[in-house]
Amino acid sequence: MPIVHYKTYGEAHLPPLYIAHGVFGMLDNWHLIAQSLSERYHVVSFDARNHGKSFHHPDASYAAMANDIQNLMQELGHAKIVLVGHSMGGKTAMKFVDTHPDSVSQLVVVDIAPKAYKASHLSFINAFKEIPFDRILNRREADLAFSAYSQDVGIRQFLLKNIESQPEGGYQLKINIEAIESYYTEIIGEIQFSQPHDLPCTFIAGSKSNYISANDFLNIQQIFTQAQLILIPDAGHWVHAEQPQAFLKAINECLIH
Repeated sequence: MPIVHYKTYGEAHLPPLYIAHGVFGMLDNWHLIAQSLSERYHVVSFDARNHGKSFHHPDASYAAMANDIQNLMQELGHAKIVLVGHSMGGKTAMKFVDTHPDSVSQLVVVDIAPKAYKASHLSFINAFKEIPFDRILNRREADLAFSAYSQDVGIRQFLLKNIESQPEGGYQLKINIEAIESYYTEIIGEIQFSQPHDLPCTFIAGSKSNYISANDFLNIQQIFTQAQLILIPDAGHWVHAEQPQAFLKAINECLIH
């Protein structure tokens, strides 16, 4: 199996910290956070399979994505890591802890619980499948085409990072939308655990987000027995992008050297 595309920040002798992004995301979205954390850690930010510059594969399961982290650790010679994951990346991180409990010293999960969620990305999946990107002339035209699927300019700009221009004109998708659609039920589904885990663990949520409820956190504490919850004011689901300084303060305070 090939190694996912990754980028490192900071000195190699520092403790390794891996960052797993969410669905339709890529490592570039975490650049400023990774850069800041590199003062304390050797940060490894990576594109999940079927995203960014990573390889495409029909298997988009959490088991496969968790295994990609293990393969990357072996490639880079890391035996134990701090693992940070947002949304889909947070579920991947939780799955990795369950399948490789001795490989993670500390877990940080950003705005996601291990529960099943409602299907909220279907219009985006349809957009990626239906818009004729190969005939799109520029990004403004791409944004206009995407506006039929989402009225939120910020979300459109985030999603349109998943297209790239072609030398012969037009655009193509970076993501493997077929694999993502095929595994979408699992991506938004519940993570099953083989046992409780007692590693240091922090869940960071946006105060404006509804992804982690008080009841969700009670259930989380049954699985991650040392879990603490930090709420970031005036932040929605993309906590790290909406309130980067508050997010960095929270993550630096919770991380144990």
